[in-house]
Amino acid sequence: MDEGDYKKLIEATLFMSQNALSASEISNIIGLASIGKVEELLKALAKEYNERDTALEVMEIGGKYMLTLKEPYASKVSSLASGPEISKGALRILAYISKNNGALQSELVKIFGETVYAYVKELVSKEFIEARRSGRSKKLYTTMKFKEYFALPA
Repeated sequence: MDEGDYKKLIEATLFMSQNALSASEISNIIGLASIGKVEELLKALAKEYNERDTALEVMEIGGKYMLTLKEPYASKVSSLASGPEISKGALRILAYISKNNGALQSELVKIFGETVYAYVKELVSKEFIEARRSGRSKKLYTTMKFKEYFALPA
């Protein structure tokens, strides 16, 4: 296989993946042992997309790569995307946690009431937040999946 074929395989991999992938993961998928070469091809592919002036871009988020839509195109067609549905209450909790760079679950209960427990369970199960013990409560943090899903910088 030549470089062009590997670049097309990387493009296909990014297109098909629902999650951002590291160069190492892409390397395993396409069968190219050199992670450095995969990173080089990813950068070349990203440059090609920018030069072509398309609605698509290769984005790097926290050392992982994904093929995504540029703004304003993403917001215009986002209703077509399928993904995990998040209840409005859970979305409010998620916004609070994100805005405050984490929050104690006990603090959220004081602010939003007892329904927080169900929303936290929903958000943990959908992997948008993680919960770590902090004394008698839990400290809640957003995850990389949250950043990827909402296309936020890592």
